[in-house]
Amino acid sequence: TIGALLDAGLKIETLEEELKKLGFSGYQLEVKKVVKKGISATQFKVKIKEKGVERRFKDILTILEKSKLDEEIKNETKKIFFNIAQAESKIHQKDIDKIHFHEIGGLDSIIDVTSAVIGTKTLGIEEIHSSALPVGKGFVKCAHGVIPIPAPATLELLKNIPTYCGGIESEMITPTGAAIISTLAKSFGKRPLMKIERIGYGAGEKEFTIPNLLRVSIGEKILKDENFKDGYVSDEAVLIETNIDDMNPEFYDYIMDQLFSQGALDVFLAPIQMKK
Repeated sequence: TIGALLDAGLKIETLEEELKKLGFSGYQLEVKKVVKKGISATQFKVKIKEKGVERRFKDILTILEKSKLDEEIKNETKKIFFNIAQAESKIHQKDIDKIHFHEIGGLDSIIDVTSAVIGTKTLGIEEIHSSALPVGKGFVKCAHGVIPIPAPATLELLKNIPTYCGGIESEMITPTGAAIISTLAKSFGKRPLMKIERIGYGAGEKEFTIPNLLRVSIGEKILKDENFKDGYVSDEAVLIETNIDDMNPEFYDYIMDQLFSQGALDVFLAPIQMKK
């Protein structure tokens, strides 16, 4: 995520300045250009000195509360970690306050999540829309042993979100990635009609038969366009019906005018006979 945002125009100097507000030391950001299957991309890594440090959800909340980050960034970051804690709590049948984050509680993961929020806010992104998510297949090693892909926490975080295998025998989305996109994205599926202004490619470390990239397209959402027939972007319409049991007939004309002003294609009234 961070690599794609940097590739799309986020300045590493800006990110570094914002991350200083967390009050941490003992880490280093590494940014480099790489090529994946012929496509140029940006790879982002966080190198840390601490090893094997586990933090609880409330420890991470304390870190964020004490930081000097903007309130909006704090709140979005806390939401992401809350969703991770909630997923872990359900899987392990423990209270949220007793959940110990393993990989996710490390300093590198805290920086990853915070950087994703900083990046979207700094670039002025107002809405995030995502495609369906590839999860991969096979098995992966974690603190609890060997588990199926997607990891239980990942799957819990992706409930009600469209996913597909992707055909790659590897973990294609981590719990951290799942938490970020499931929290920040407004919708999943079709790309909204938009005028693309900037594109960024973020590169993963693994090599697959397909480019191991995350692509971000940033632009302006289009609601109507004169190039589309009658100014509408779809040939699909939704029919909304209601039965009005008792209302002053003088209101009908006003209601019809209001419906047309809000974009209704047609409005009609039909008398009906109902039971007494």
